[in-house]
Amino acid sequence: MMSREGSVSEDVAKRTDSASKSKVNLRLIMVSGKTADFVFKNTTSAGDVAEHVYNNWPEAWAEEKDKISNHHVLRLIYQGRFLHENVTFAALNLASSKRTVMHLVPREKLPPVSSDDNKTNEKTSESSCCCIIL
Repeated sequence: MMSREGSVSEDVAKRTDSASKSKVNLRLIMVSGKTADFVFKNTTSAGDVAEHVYNNWPEAWAEEKDKISNHHVLRLIYQGRFLHENVTFAALNLASSKRTVMHLVPREKLPPVSSDDNKTNEKTSESSCCCIIL
């Protein structure tokens, strides 16, 4: 008879293994409005997506390719935010059962943090002060 502890660790291993095999159905939209569908593992990073798309450029996007020098300039936008190259789909908790839509744009560098983001960061950062009343 298997111990409860062994059963729990096997269940966790199975869930972890199945999660790593989960696929993300991704629809990418270029600035021109042209779209293409891809399927990636949920462990794929935004940088890996950019490299894969550049190396497997859709024929429908042929005229767009001339404007792009290499995969390092391709950026993904998800829910209005640029994704850094190391962000994985798993970290974004993307559902494998649904199609996820992202924008793909050529851009050398990520945009600077906006003033609205700075205000949010200032409000959430901790500060301390001390007041002594005699």
